[in-house]
Amino acid sequence: MAEVFLDVQTVEEVTEKLVKEFSEWKNKTESIPFRSALGRVLSEDVRAEEDVPGFARSTVDGYAVRSSDTGGASGTIPSVLEICGEIVMGEEAAFAVSPGKCALIPTGGMLPPGSDAVVMLEDTEEFTPAEAGICRAVSCGENTVRADEDIQSGRVLLKSGKKLRPQDLGVLSAAGIREVHVFQRWSLTILSTGDELVRPEEKPRKGQVRDINTDMLSALAESFGMTVNAKKVVRDDERLLKKEILEAMQQSDIVAVSGGSSKGKKDAAARVFREISDSGLLAHGLALKPGKPTVIACDRQSDTLLLGLPGHPAAAVMVFRILIKRLQCRLTGEAEEIPVSGRLAVNLPSAPGRLTCQPVSVSREIGSDGRRLVTPLFGKSGLIRILSEADGYIEIGRDSEGLRCGEAVDVHLF
Repeated sequence: MAEVFLDVQTVEEVTEKLVKEFSEWKNKTESIPFRSALGRVLSEDVRAEEDVPGFARSTVDGYAVRSSDTGGASGTIPSVLEICGEIVMGEEAAFAVSPGKCALIPTGGMLPPGSDAVVMLEDTEEFTPAEAGICRAVSCGENTVRADEDIQSGRVLLKSGKKLRPQDLGVLSAAGIREVHVFQRWSLTILSTGDELVRPEEKPRKGQVRDINTDMLSALAESFGMTVNAKKVVRDDERLLKKEILEAMQQSDIVAVSGGSSKGKKDAAARVFREISDSGLLAHGLALKPGKPTVIACDRQSDTLLLGLPGHPAAAVMVFRILIKRLQCRLTGEAEEIPVSGRLAVNLPSAPGRLTCQPVSVSREIGSDGRRLVTPLFGKSGLIRILSEADGYIEIGRDSEGLRCGEAVDVHLF
């Protein structure tokens, strides 16, 4: 009788165990220049220390006016105001706008004292070099930005757990924030095991295949903001695998072993993990399809997570994406990505008892119901082409036997 997994656990159960074991990772933070913070996750709230823009400014080219001087103005009966000066971009006005007067002002120029609105050039006429005809009434504050309208001093600009985007760096720049506190990047070593594996640049012989998982998992980890310390292909030699893992544990937060996680004679990951971790295995078997042959352990002495991934590329990617990204979000407070809403194009069976992750393609057209058409992509877990063609994946719950055509689904985009 074939040997079976005796400790299959749900994704939720394993995630909770990992959060409990590695919650101290939350304390690993650092302060870095804001220009280097793209893609990093804030470990502290960022508060503004000053108002932005810091002065009232115009949002259009026109005339700075006292709004009360424009009451009743129209194209047929304009209000005639004396031009008392011109605002120079980047400089403070050296004069005030008194009743019955106005000042020429460019977009972004500082409002002179006394003025409280701006009339667009299109709504004016130049009667003489010293007079402007105002052809439309404006209200107080119209076509202007207050001194604190963009950012108010003391306000929380960006919250802890925020993954910084280009526009967030713009906010930091505007507010004069030079450094931010962020979570340290997790470091990773990736080991792919198998006597059949050759490097991608090599020509495989019959019975051999090019190593896929090392570069693919490395790229995935980097897309999560992690640092890949090393990536190697290791022969099916248990002593060699143990040696490589022990060395990796000295420099990496996570050691991911691709292949060698199931129950075959040469599948040594579980034995090695159990031997070298000071707390034994957290899990050997995950209620996930694809990804059941997953091994997880932790070593408190080195503060290392040991992750044994299936050798099949699709399974390895799904386990790493679901477990590690979910753990990262839980420990840092980073929000998980918002899925895309769609409707299923066909009936889709499932495997009760396991969370099923099904690769799908998503149509570019939105239906009358506001949802996109989602089509499952079928293929065995060893086929990398399916992952490349997929836009993302949908999750089918453990208690479900499948989904019906037309049913609403959430797509987690790759």
